[in-house]
Amino acid sequence: MQRPEPRTAAPGWSGATPAQGTALPPSAGPLPPYGAPAPAAGYPSAPQAPPHTGGEPPHLTAPAEAAPPGPAAGPSAEPDGPGRPLLAKSGAPQAPGPQASGPQASAPQPAPEGADPGFVPVPGDGGPRPAAPPHAAAPPHAAAPPHAAAPGGQGPVPPGAHGPVPHGAWQQYDPWSAPLQGGPAAPPRGPRNRRGLLAVGAVALALLAGGVGGGVGAYVERYGGINDIKLPQAADDAGGRRPDSVAGIAQAALPGVVTIHVRGNAEQGTGTGFVLDRQGHILTNNHVVEPAGTGGEISVTFSGGQTAKAKVVGQDGGYDLAVVQVEGVTGLRPLPLGNSDSVRVGDPVVAIGAPFDLANTVTSGIISAKQRPITAGGEKGDGSDVSYVDALQTDAPINPGNSGGPLVDARARVIGINSAIRAADTGSGSESGGQGGSIGLGFAIPINQAKRVAEELINTGRATHPVIGVTLEMEYAGDGARVSEHSKGGKQPVTPGGPGAKAGLRAGDVITEVDGAAVHSGEELIVKIRSHRPGDTLLLTLQRGGKQQSVRLRLGSSTAG
Repeated sequence: MQRPEPRTAAPGWSGATPAQGTALPPSAGPLPPYGAPAPAAGYPSAPQAPPHTGGEPPHLTAPAEAAPPGPAAGPSAEPDGPGRPLLAKSGAPQAPGPQASGPQASAPQPAPEGADPGFVPVPGDGGPRPAAPPHAAAPPHAAAPPHAAAPGGQGPVPPGAHGPVPHGAWQQYDPWSAPLQGGPAAPPRGPRNRRGLLAVGAVALALLAGGVGGGVGAYVERYGGINDIKLPQAADDAGGRRPDSVAGIAQAALPGVVTIHVRGNAEQGTGTGFVLDRQGHILTNNHVVEPAGTGGEISVTFSGGQTAKAKVVGQDGGYDLAVVQVEGVTGLRPLPLGNSDSVRVGDPVVAIGAPFDLANTVTSGIISAKQRPITAGGEKGDGSDVSYVDALQTDAPINPGNSGGPLVDARARVIGINSAIRAADTGSGSESGGQGGSIGLGFAIPINQAKRVAEELINTGRATHPVIGVTLEMEYAGDGARVSEHSKGGKQPVTPGGPGAKAGLRAGDVITEVDGAAVHSGEELIVKIRSHRPGDTLLLTLQRGGKQQSVRLRLGSSTAG
């Protein structure tokens, strides 16, 4: 079947306006009067049409405008209906040629070498036209968008492409043609790149805002808001303290103080102690470790928090003193020992301990009195656990748990071992005898006595007691200590060959002074004697038959409690 010949438009008649990107065939008539640019040279025009003889008015071909080169069409196309040829793409991409800026030259251009002799340049339409007969087979056409339609409601208008695409000066730019395939790549579109940059900027801004917001929030949380009330406060005082101040004393003494926990079969308790030497010996009260018995456990906690097991080295109920030892502990800080005989009433003192298991508690006060004869213990009933102490009295608060802790002077030297309090609720003299709090009456074993006992306990495991070799009448209500007139428990009032017998003491003598210090009871006499070492010589003042006498007595020694 032969394709119908394309219609030509008569001058002066205007058809439908082609859409953007629609390929139009070159004009078959004379140049339009308005001098529009010629179509692209790479698209051959339709065959020459015969003159119009009548009938439907011819169509006017719209002038071509400059447009980017489109992709080439394929070589074949089939009509989709009678008399309607399909548009086809050319087989090869075309390079853009020079654009016509006005009417074409009137003289025909020579055909390039090797060009098809059937194509003749025609002035004014920008491209060659085939010289084929009217019923020659139509060559493949360039493809156009599907919506491109011929004027007058006809089918798509073929671009009239015939044969190979001309090159050189014949390849012109057709603004109505579709873009060529395989041509130069289009540059990246600006809006997408700008959107990417905007996204990156937004993320960076969000991170910056989050960091600034977090910093502001932290500042407000720590220092408060701008309008918050801020109270005046002194600057941080990083300076040290004077060594003789309470703070300075505590700083020097605390590393050598320990808290002792005792657990026995029937009872448990808490007390205090302090380090005597680098071998791990610790001094405390006997009533602190006594609940451990023979199978209990003793745990020692240092001021820094380290804990170690301890064992009893020696203990004595008459002096209420005991020594325990820890092993495998390094970096021990022994406390220096002072001289209790040099202490004066009114001297400042600091007590350190663990009252009610509150470790490292520091209290301060003064020496209220010296040589206070006190007795503590006596729970057993036979007097074997009664301790007689010629004590230092202090108003530094001492409470249950302070027992065994050091009483130190202004130079952080130990001058006593806190042992007893006078409680307001019970009147008991022992710190362990009641759970009442301090009323400012605390008592400490003088360090001179404790030092001797501690040395004996470490070296021999037991302590010696000075004795005078007499039996006292503890029920005597008069002033002084009276030697019993009768034997008790098979014991004679004056031990034959003992220190008292050698000094000339007799049954019924009333001792009123020891080394010039008054004695008002049998307990006071024991306290005075216990404050000395065995072998010391004492000057005793006594009453016998209404007469006062003085005798010298050399103290004996006993290991009995």
